[in-house]
Amino acid sequence: MPENNKNFESALFNTADKLRKNIDAAEYKNVVLGLIFLKYISDSFSELYTKLDADNFSDAEGRDEYTAENIFFVPKEARWDSLQAKAKLPEIGVEIDNAMSAIEKENIELKHVLPKVYAKPNLDKTTLGQLIDVISDIELKAQDEHSKDLLGRVYEYFLGEFANAEGKKGGQFYTPKSIVKLMVEMIEPYKGRVYDPACGSGGMFVMSEKFVEEHQGNISDITIYGQESNQTTWKLSKMNLAIRNINSQFVSWNTQGSFLHDSHPDLKADYILANPPFNQKEWGQDVLAEDARWKYGLPPAGNANFAWMQHMLYHLAPNGVMATVLANGSLSSNTSGEGDIRTNLVKADLVDCIVALPKQLFYNTGIPATIWILRRSKQQRQGETLFIDASEMGFMKDRVHREFAPEDIETIEQTYHNWKNDTGYEDIKGYCKSAQRAELEKHSFVLTPGRYVGIPDEEDDGIPFADKMQELTQTLAKQMAQEKLLDENIKTQLAKIGFKL
Repeated sequence: MPENNKNFESALFNTADKLRKNIDAAEYKNVVLGLIFLKYISDSFSELYTKLDADNFSDAEGRDEYTAENIFFVPKEARWDSLQAKAKLPEIGVEIDNAMSAIEKENIELKHVLPKVYAKPNLDKTTLGQLIDVISDIELKAQDEHSKDLLGRVYEYFLGEFANAEGKKGGQFYTPKSIVKLMVEMIEPYKGRVYDPACGSGGMFVMSEKFVEEHQGNISDITIYGQESNQTTWKLSKMNLAIRNINSQFVSWNTQGSFLHDSHPDLKADYILANPPFNQKEWGQDVLAEDARWKYGLPPAGNANFAWMQHMLYHLAPNGVMATVLANGSLSSNTSGEGDIRTNLVKADLVDCIVALPKQLFYNTGIPATIWILRRSKQQRQGETLFIDASEMGFMKDRVHREFAPEDIETIEQTYHNWKNDTGYEDIKGYCKSAQRAELEKHSFVLTPGRYVGIPDEEDDGIPFADKMQELTQTLAKQMAQEKLLDENIKTQLAKIGFKL
């Protein structure tokens, strides 16, 4: 993305955030993202409308013309120009809510998805009018791009910024982009069914679509399946996917969640990507103790890490591959049978790769986490697991958040693919190690990468040990002499005021 567009997105968010005033970020994100979505579908509609209007054989107001092109039909009263003209009126909030309802009525796939929060009394209508003007300016800033393409990027950028602003709660709907990109690059979802059982705002699907496009694939070759238990987050995902023109008909919502109410019970996915809640308690073990998903052992009632993993494995096709993020405890815990489950996964030759991540990558937790890559029907490297220690990689994006640089992602995914395809892979002490099952057994099937990759060798600076020790002892002698002088000075000062040591 051009640097000036990045700066534009940042400036746009700062402007929108200033208008937030006393509204909580969790509530305000629905206001802003809903307007960006409305602008996007209005721009997409207008683009096709102009073409149809110039064609004597087409009906620019005919709904079927837009359905045929996979474009949402926007009725007159809901089009952006119409709303922008009313931006300074006190009833603008009601007008936007009505526009959202009108769009839902015309487009069944958006039913119960769009926010209708604009007439709320706590939302200042002058501020709302200013926000409409800010989003209207996107068209002027689009430069060489279609404004709707830039709107897609703005929506994605805003999701990340709102997640940052919300902190712990934000992590429930958003996985940082660099982690998602790494996972997608590692498992390469080119063609088939892609599943995320804890899909949040749909970031895994968006990145999968980008991956296919960047590798000259056909986006119609992948079908996405997802589930989300938070309705507000599900709405964000439906809008996020619509902006990317990704079919989201199989992305479902119910309050019970993927364990208690599996929306895709018969699905066998070719690729699974997920960042489920870490160390989730009370996930329903008492109800689901006899469930067929726990092939490798019953997960403990107080921690759903291995319940999520086995739920995904249950839905993984015979030649499928999955990437999931779990808390580091999943690598070593022996609590309530977790060690037995991990042992059974290794013995079934499912654990392809373990990547230790740095701290501070996530918005909702500072604890370090791990990417697990699990693969059925390994063609190469049978009986082996690759360990990658990336815990010191990345850079501090701000005071509290770390992020992978593009070169970090490239290094990790190339290491994995070189190993998997047996093309020039070598163990690197302190970074990566290919371990046979016997070595894992020696470590009682604890899968912490540090146990296998070791500590990197220190680089030899060429200075003989004796010379180093001579210099260090001289420095130490000077420091001890200075310490003695300071001690004598303290005694003298204390004696002056009547105290003796």
